[in-house]
Amino acid sequence: MMTEMLFYHLERQSLEQALPQLLEASLKRGWRVVVQTGSDERVKALNAHLWTYREDSFLPHGCATDGEAARQPIWLTSETETPNQAQILFLVDGAVRADIAEFERCVHIFDGGDATAVTAARTHWQQAKEKGLTTTYYRQTPQGKWEKA
Repeated sequence: MMTEMLFYHLERQSLEQALPQLLEASLKRGWRVVVQTGSDERVKALNAHLWTYREDSFLPHGCATDGEAARQPIWLTSETETPNQAQILFLVDGAVRADIAEFERCVHIFDGGDATAVTAARTHWQQAKEKGLTTTYYRQTPQGKWEKA
């Protein structure tokens, strides 16, 4: 099975606003998740954010400082690791992983206001197409819903 590549272009929301919605959708499908960030600082910030992003909800997750990696439905890391048998990989803040074959889906989330991030996403898109991977591009409507473009 080939990994499906999805690209989410952030134009109307920040990563902190968009990521929890996408993680919730992944958990509803019964998937385990790895979120790979560009830095340890971002892991710490997202780790705190996912406990408090909504008053009536939280996302069960962990990172290296929490331990018990294999038990975490969502694993936050800045490393190239999959300690929780995740089916889906989210790459944020310019994080890169050369080998994604173990995942059903790889989701690149990139900031449309960052020219470097947009250029990198285009490069990743082209590389995925060259490898013959199924690629899908999503952008947000003015109402904040994700739609294929």
